[in-house]
Amino acid sequence: MSSKIGEVIQASTGEFTAQCYELHRPPPFGSLVKTREGEVEIYGVVSRAETTSIEPGRRPIARGREEKEEEDIYRASPQLEKLLRTDFDALVVGHREGEKLHHYLPPRPARIHSFVYLCDREEAVQFSQSLDFLSILVGAGGQADELIAASLRHVAAEQQEPRDFLTRAGKELAVLLGGETNRLNTILRRIKW
Repeated sequence: MSSKIGEVIQASTGEFTAQCYELHRPPPFGSLVKTREGEVEIYGVVSRAETTSIEPGRRPIARGREEKEEEDIYRASPQLEKLLRTDFDALVVGHREGEKLHHYLPPRPARIHSFVYLCDREEAVQFSQSLDFLSILVGAGGQADELIAASLRHVAAEQQEPRDFLTRAGKELAVLLGGETNRLNTILRRIKW
């Protein structure tokens, strides 16, 4: 069963930002998450996470000079749990309408305050039956290559035959990155099983 990890605080058709319910506990980079917009389930790949102050422009200050362990800081200042927050961004890579799974952007963005769930093994395997979502990741910009590799490692770990899955993914990437041999090789080195 999927576990609820946070809720949407900002959304567009192509990505959403969620605030985690637990401080310092974002889902792993590259993992598959889902949220909703009405009857439509929206799937995303975690592309960034950060922990910041809840007040814009106000940075946390160092508090551990006299403490032996990092956890001692939070025990000495329990209010920190309420003054900090952990958010993550997810790049939208598909959606489900009824029983039909689509590996392209949904018609509308996720709703603000929609719950976000970490996809379980069954959902990850089902979603990755088609590798069409890779074209969205390839065009993501920024740390796209790291995101592709992390996403494939996460999904491969859920497969019965991880090597077969990664071989299939490598072939799909070779098509998508036809003229970009260096980029392809970099990604392939990062997904070795």
